[in-house]
Amino acid sequence: MEYIGLGKSNLLVSRVGFGAMSLSEIDTEENAAILIHKAYDAGINFFDISHSKVESEKRLGACLSGIRQHVILSTETNASTKKEIFQDLEDSLYALQTDYVDLFQYEFIDENYFNLDELGNSFSLLKERGKIKHCGFATQSVEIAKKALEADFFETIQLPFNLLTGQDTLEIYNLCLKKDVGFIAMKPLYGGLVQNIPLAQGFFNQYEDVIPLWGVRNIDELNQILYFNEHPPVVDDKFNEEVEKMRMFFS
Repeated sequence: MEYIGLGKSNLLVSRVGFGAMSLSEIDTEENAAILIHKAYDAGINFFDISHSKVESEKRLGACLSGIRQHVILSTETNASTKKEIFQDLEDSLYALQTDYVDLFQYEFIDENYFNLDELGNSFSLLKERGKIKHCGFATQSVEIAKKALEADFFETIQLPFNLLTGQDTLEIYNLCLKKDVGFIAMKPLYGGLVQNIPLAQGFFNQYEDVIPLWGVRNIDELNQILYFNEHPPVVDDKFNEEVEKMRMFFS
């Protein structure tokens, strides 16, 4: 497994990130734990969840029991006030069975509640109290991601990025590189519409500073992701033709 620094946060994360949003959909807690530990044994050390997925957050905390100190743990809040942000974090820490999270992200939902100055103040206080180590921002909007980057506060940006996203998303990636902000790729399989994991993995191998968060649901899917991370397809004319066909199909 390859590890890279996540921007100016200096978090050394696995090139394969584990998106745990769907962990509660696995049939049993035992099978969820088997999946998480297989990922960990394969070298994955970056696990991401959101407080909006309460049951998955609880399961992730239970699954990481005994190995928490060896992983980089991230969660998110979409709360609209400082008080709610603080409460969300406390609830997340309890669910995740930990005293702190390595990365705490603000998950943008509604611009009516979006105030960068208030967010910066809230996150700074949480860092001072040792509740969080680093601050990030998650959004599905390119324009909102630009605003977050202009604030020069957040250490990471999480945004949908995959072989079907457009030039505007690539511009955010390049801006993150310029500002030394870690770039986390949400929806690497375009929310499940892309079924071709080798093609998706080949795409990400062109961007060595991007950490894709794979929403792993079962062992077979994890095995595919791990295999093609180690044996990515060659990016040549044929590869680019396949990507273009897929883009045309979904356009």
